[in-house]
Amino acid sequence: MRRALPIALFLLIGGLITLDLATDAREGTSLAHLIVEGAAVALAMAGAAGLGRAAQRERRAMQQALARAASETRAWQGEAERWRAEASAALQGLGEAIERQFERWQLSAAEREVAMLLLKGLSLQEVAEVRQTSERTTRQQAQAVYKKAGLAGRAELSAFFLEDLLPERSPRG
Repeated sequence: MRRALPIALFLLIGGLITLDLATDAREGTSLAHLIVEGAAVALAMAGAAGLGRAAQRERRAMQQALARAASETRAWQGEAERWRAEASAALQGLGEAIERQFERWQLSAAEREVAMLLLKGLSLQEVAEVRQTSERTTRQQAQAVYKKAGLAGRAELSAFFLEDLLPERSPRG
């Protein structure tokens, strides 16, 4: 697209010089003048052709890059789907265990939803948007979750559920 205007200009210049060349030839203009104008036409057409080829190369390169990106995206999506399928039973069990813990903490339905969204990594603002509530309400509900759970904040909430899932790190020797 960026090259369309210069290509059109080269073609226009070449066309106009060709018209002038035809008029000059009928009027009996000198051979040297006709050769110079003929060379100008050839240069204008060569410029248009060169820009056209460059535009085609760029278009092919862009199509190849898009195809590679699409392929990589499909591969990543496939990998994510495989992981979800492999971890499905464990994740379902984890979800049920989290819900049981929420019951032990006696969280309200709203507090459970806020806690789950926080565990998924959403910010307070994002949780408020998802739940269509104010950020202030979301912050108060999050504080209620932390208080009922006896936790200091979001990091401890996440650690409460994730700590035992992750393998022990061996000390570096």
